[in-house]
Amino acid sequence: MTTTNNDPAPRIYTAALAIIGNEILSGRTQDANLAHLAKTLNAWGVEMREVRVVPDIEAEIVAAVNALRARYDYVFTTGGIGPTHDDITADSIAKAFALPLIEHPDAIALLEAHYPPGELTPVRRRMARVPEGAELIENPISKAPGFKIGNVFVLAGVPAIMRAQLEGTRPHIAGGRTVQSETVSVLVGESRIAILLEDVQKLYPDVDMGSYPFFRRGSFGTALVLRGRDPARLSTAMAALTKALVTAGVEPYPGEIPE
Repeated sequence: MTTTNNDPAPRIYTAALAIIGNEILSGRTQDANLAHLAKTLNAWGVEMREVRVVPDIEAEIVAAVNALRARYDYVFTTGGIGPTHDDITADSIAKAFALPLIEHPDAIALLEAHYPPGELTPVRRRMARVPEGAELIENPISKAPGFKIGNVFVLAGVPAIMRAQLEGTRPHIAGGRTVQSETVSVLVGESRIAILLEDVQKLYPDVDMGSYPFFRRGSFGTALVLRGRDPARLSTAMAALTKALVTAGVEPYPGEIPE
C-alpha cells in the first residue's frame, strides 16, 4: 500500500498477554484464553504482538508486566486473582506500579451482595484487593471483578469468566483497522512453493504471507495465509499468488482443505 504525506499509514495498536500461573508452566492446565483474546482484539483493531507465561513469583510478574506495558499499547494478564494464598497477581501489579494495594469499596459491595450474610470471609475478601486508583472490570458470572490500572487489564484465568470480563474492557480499547486474511491451500509441501511464495512476498511487502504445512486426506499440503489491513491490496496479492501457483503447475484450492 502506497502512502503519501496526505495519506499517512494507519495507526497500529498493539497488545501483549501475560499468562500467570504455575499450573500452566507445569502442564497441568492448558491455556484456553490466548486464541479468544487474540481474535477478539483483532476484531477491535488491536494486534497481539507478544505472549509470556509467568510463574506465581512476584518478582517475575512485576518484571514481565513492566516490560510489556512500556512496549505495547495494552497489556492483559490472566490468572492469579482468586482467593487463595498463591493468587498474587493483584499484589504484583500494585508493586509494578508502585501503588498501595487496597480493598476497593465497590468490589466489597459486589461480593457482599453475592454471598449470603456472614459468608464474605477474609479469604473471599482477597478478591476485592486492587492497586489504589484501579478501575473495576465487571464479572457477571462470579462477581469478583477484574481491574484496569494504566494500560494493564487484569482478568481471571477461568476461560468463561475471562471472556465475560474481556467484554467489559471494550470501552477502554481504541483500535485501528482490523487485519483481514485470505487463505489458499495446495496439496504440495512447503519446499515446492517456498521460492514462489518468497517472490510474491517481495512484490507485496505490506501483506504478511505465511505457509502452514498439514497432512490431510493421506497427503501433505500447505495452507498459504495472507494478512493485511487494506482489503483491496490483500485481494490483489492473493490474485498474484494464485496466478503464480497455476503458472508453476500447482493447483490452488481457495480456503482451507477440510479434514
